[in-house]
Amino acid sequence: MEVSLELPLGNAAATFRLETAVCSHGLFMMAPNRWDPLSKTLLRPLHLTLHHHHQRDPQDSVMARISQPHDRPHCLRIHVKTPPSSLSSENKEALLAQVSRMLRLSESEDGVYRVFREVYGCGSSSVGRVFRSPTLFEDMVKCILLCNCQWPRTLSMAQALCELQWELLLQSVTSKAVDFIPKTPAAKEPKRNVGKSKVSTCLATRFDAQTEAEFESHPNGMSTDKSEPAALNLSPSSLDSVPTENNACDESYRDDSDLLYDPQFLRDSDFDGTGNFPTPTELAKLDEDFLAKRCKLGYRAGRILKLAQGIVEGRIQLRELEETCMDRSLCSYDKLAVQLRQIDGFGPFTCANVLMCMGFYHVIPSDSETIRHLQQVHGRKSTIQTIERDVQQIYAKYSPFQFLAYWSELWHFYENKFGKISEMPYSAYKLFTACNMKSEFRRPNKRKKTD
Repeated sequence: MEVSLELPLGNAAATFRLETAVCSHGLFMMAPNRWDPLSKTLLRPLHLTLHHHHQRDPQDSVMARISQPHDRPHCLRIHVKTPPSSLSSENKEALLAQVSRMLRLSESEDGVYRVFREVYGCGSSSVGRVFRSPTLFEDMVKCILLCNCQWPRTLSMAQALCELQWELLLQSVTSKAVDFIPKTPAAKEPKRNVGKSKVSTCLATRFDAQTEAEFESHPNGMSTDKSEPAALNLSPSSLDSVPTENNACDESYRDDSDLLYDPQFLRDSDFDGTGNFPTPTELAKLDEDFLAKRCKLGYRAGRILKLAQGIVEGRIQLRELEETCMDRSLCSYDKLAVQLRQIDGFGPFTCANVLMCMGFYHVIPSDSETIRHLQQVHGRKSTIQTIERDVQQIYAKYSPFQFLAYWSELWHFYENKFGKISEMPYSAYKLFTACNMKSEFRRPNKRKKTD
């Protein structure tokens, strides 16, 4: 049985386009999200309750197909396959709330984009609303998955976590163990001692050189934050530039460019065997070694596990964090940053990305992808020591929306390299890497700022 829900767009109806709202950030490429380039719909499982970090029915997820109908563009249509019992009013509210969060359909978010478009006009038509997950927990875990690894591996780890959730669901229903083989590419993890690791040495040596040839020979992105393991910016083209014995992983995707032009209509059956993104409750009870082995998470398993356990035990209050971010003041940002930094694995770079997901846009999380972008587009030869100062000088005029200005510009850069991202099929997302950027970047015409 299927049920169709409608989510009115309200004041956002005049400018909102589902295609640009979804395909505006690398998070949309990560499981369990699936964008269908033919039907222009987003498919993914959603929970039937907003409080799923507490004890719940293991079968409380439903597959949702989200579209913007041509005959009713002022609303979104959400088709869901219902469980045996009909949806309650609480279930419907939970589903609509999750879709609203992913697409940033609150009045405050709409106000941000309206001001950004009208006053600054900085390529905002290219990006729309920066896509995020239906829950803060999923955003936080995915930011951890971006740390110190290549983009194909990040995608595979997210996929493996969703496969694990499906396995846990089957075990809870059948009480039988199910064979589970993660599809995550195996790779050796870098040293965990950041202060004396080869990662820091490699980065310092690499960026001190500051030559264009060096950027071309090392096209992968790294966080410049020394207080946490090298982490990727949320840009999908940013890859880990730490040399490992498994660098051939990226090579295996380079000759598959035909996939970029072979979209396939997605069916709900394409999700068979893949579950929803796991909840804190599902992860908190797992063994760290088990989680690391099953999903090839490496040291990230411990950090994800501690995050999940902290939420389940009440030491980390996600609802409190989200209530604090309703006030978009600098004071609230500082308060949230302090709270997030107390969580294991959340250094300044990761915190800035999480806070961007929470709606703060005045800080640009900077990594080597940012360094490359400033060199290629602005002619600014930044280093890991100067990047924060440089981005502030370039984007300060867009305060308090520096990240939106930067990300609009960067996403436009990606589309000049790869073509329209929303038309790429799911099978091509692992190609979305710096090594496949071959065409020359055409700098967009700048619109004059109005007084």
